[in-house]
Amino acid sequence: MLHCASAGWAGKPRPYGVDREIVGAMAYSLGVGPEFLDESPMLSALLFDLDGTLVDSNPVHYRAWKQILTEFGIDLDQPTYDRQISGRTNAEIVADLLPQLSVAEGAALSDHKEQCYRDWARETLAPLAGFDRLWQRLGDRGWRSAVVTNAPRANAELVLSVVGAGDRAFQSLGPVILAEDCPAGKPDPAPYRIALERVNVAAEQAIAFEDSPAGIRSAVAAGIETIALTTSHPAAQLYGAGATLAIADFHDPALWRRLDEREA
Repeated sequence: MLHCASAGWAGKPRPYGVDREIVGAMAYSLGVGPEFLDESPMLSALLFDLDGTLVDSNPVHYRAWKQILTEFGIDLDQPTYDRQISGRTNAEIVADLLPQLSVAEGAALSDHKEQCYRDWARETLAPLAGFDRLWQRLGDRGWRSAVVTNAPRANAELVLSVVGAGDRAFQSLGPVILAEDCPAGKPDPAPYRIALERVNVAAEQAIAFEDSPAGIRSAVAAGIETIALTTSHPAAQLYGAGATLAIADFHDPALWRRLDEREA
């Protein structure tokens, strides 16, 4: 069962900032503006997407999809990749771009594409800049963490091994929530709701890190404040999907100011 701040939400995590009307009424009764009241509950967990968040892997995914789609006469460009591939499950991508394939053929093609990705990724991936600093703060504060991804299991294992290289602390990122183990993948909120259950925190006690509109919509629909990485999409598009903040990497001063605010 998901843990909630209010039993009235019937087992669902309460959306971030849902008590805005109550806060405003309290401020009015006290004769102060609502900006003087802190709506942010104490931070207890960080939830991470994988591709484009822990590592900047989208260039490798783009290369793999471009090679695969060339065999079908499709000349994939970056805008099409960003619009129709980034952040989506392989089943959705194949159904959209190659509807002539059967389910079995689509699954085989997806497996081939992911093997190409893994072959290239082993030589090129590295943790996103500043992640070591964020991981240090997470450990110092005793926050919980989890990985929430649409990636296949083998890809997740590869990326986590890359992130863990050189520092054994990185090898304990907590539960790994895969779309293939959920009722639905992102943008459905199911993966993030399951992550909240696994780390045993309410939605308003967590922050999610995402790089795609689909991932942001998933986390926001689960009631989680979401900070976006601009590794894959422009900031305006990420804000449009519901992100509260867009950053270039984990060194961004705006991230650290927001973490300080959530701890105040």
